[in-house]
This record gives sequence, C-alpha cells and structure tokens, in this order.
Amino acid sequence: MKKLVLTYGLIAGLLSSAWMTISVMAGFDHMDTSMGMLLGFASMILGFSFIFVAVRKYRDDHSGGTITFGKAFKIGLYISLIAATIYVISWLIDYYFFIPDFMEQYAAKTIEQMRTDGVPAATIEAEAADMAKFREMYKNPLFVAAITYTEILPVGLIISLICALILKRSPKPAY
Repeated sequence: MKKLVLTYGLIAGLLSSAWMTISVMAGFDHMDTSMGMLLGFASMILGFSFIFVAVRKYRDDHSGGTITFGKAFKIGLYISLIAATIYVISWLIDYYFFIPDFMEQYAAKTIEQMRTDGVPAATIEAEAADMAKFREMYKNPLFVAAITYTEILPVGLIISLICALILKRSPKPAY
C-alpha cells in the first residue's frame, strides 16, 4: 500500500501544483483572478482524481476485490496529504522566489475590482484594512503554509470521501 499511496500521491501533487507553477512562470498575473482560481481548482480535482484510481487498484489488485470504507478513505487521505504537501512546497517556492509581491498585487487587484463594481467606499476601506492585516500575517512562512494547506486539503478530503463511498465493497457472504 505504501508504494501505491506514494506513487499516486506524487502524481496528484504534481498535477495539482502544475497550473499554479505554470501560471507563475508564464507571468499570468494579468489573468482574471476568478478564472485563475477556477483553473487552479480544476487542476486540483484532476490531480485528486488519481485517488479513485489508487483505491480501485488497491481494492482489485491487493485486496481480493473488497475494501472497507475506512481503508479506502485512509488511502485517499494519505494521497491527499502527500499531494497537498507538494502543492504547499510548490507555492512556497513560487511565492518566495518568483512573486514575493503577490499579496500586494492581489490586494491592489481586489480593491480595483471593487471600485469597478461600484462597491461603497466604506466597504472598500474595510476590505483594504483587512488585506493589510492579512499581508502582515503572510510574512510568516508558517502562516503561508497553513493557509495554503487550507486551500487544497479540503478538496482532497472531499474526493477521498466520495471515492471511499463509491468504491467500498464488502466481501460476499459464503452460503
């Protein structure tokens, strides 16, 4: 099981972080933020789709065609943790080496979009103050890592849960 989890965890991690790394390297900072987020989550879902492949492979090839919900979820959980860790490491490298001004760019783009959308000045000021606090917290690498884990790990856990529900199979009773 270790080799299976490690293999599919690495594949999921590389696929999940691919869009982020490609967009950073290509300089897609001009891209619409919502489109970037959509593509980012699509790459996460694509990467985590390998949880289904791994659980099914384990069930069919290593477990005699049966698997409990708990075992299936555990495989998905481990794959999610490996993939999320690769994603977090990729973001930390991208952020600290290639786009250290990301938070400033993001805050400016968000405030600009709020002005374009006609949001009241008081709301914009409150958002700007919140973003200033967040930018300050983002100077701590542990905070950056924790926030990044909260971005990807829930997606992996949901997909693990769905795969465990779909693929669980009890042994057939002997009559």
